[in-house]
Amino acid sequence: MKRRLRLFLTIVPPLLVFSSFIALLLTPVEPIPPLPPASRKEIARLERKLGALRPKGYYILVDTAANRLWLKRGDKALLEAKCSTGSGRQLECQGRSWTFETPRGEFRIQGKISNPIWRKPDWAFLEEGKSLPVNDNERFEKNVLGEYAMAIGDGYFIHGTLYNRMLGRNVTHGCIRLGSPDLIRLTQLAPVGTKVYIF
Repeated sequence: MKRRLRLFLTIVPPLLVFSSFIALLLTPVEPIPPLPPASRKEIARLERKLGALRPKGYYILVDTAANRLWLKRGDKALLEAKCSTGSGRQLECQGRSWTFETPRGEFRIQGKISNPIWRKPDWAFLEEGKSLPVNDNERFEKNVLGEYAMAIGDGYFIHGTLYNRMLGRNVTHGCIRLGSPDLIRLTQLAPVGTKVYIF
């Protein structure tokens, strides 16, 4: 008796599932009615509205997931480069915390600096296990940001790197790093005021 019950329980549930599936497949589906045709005027109005949203002149796109940067003018790509963006890592030390992400949104190149000098923030010392310097002049480091840095606001920059092998990875503290040839070309082509779209 138990054996028959076990056999029944092993065969019947799959049959019920199968028959329910067949019933679902055989149920008639009502077609979705077609949308009303849009007027030519409405289409033209929407095309103008979309056209007005397209960036004018030069603009930079940064894809933080793919670690790619493009300099574009209209639809034409003038530069496509591998970059590095924020790691997303968190640092907690001495009751403070930082999240190393590249900000998303619309920015603008606010200025360009040749041979930039890095002013190390507190997190850079704490991350290395060092105590914070007493004198401000101990914070300055040369030759770590590459030949150029372009400010995009809130302390974030597009700058060079000492670690070309890390390009294409999410490894930065939030800035956007480029290899030297791409950084030089971007600095030459993109004027101050160029919009930067980071996503």
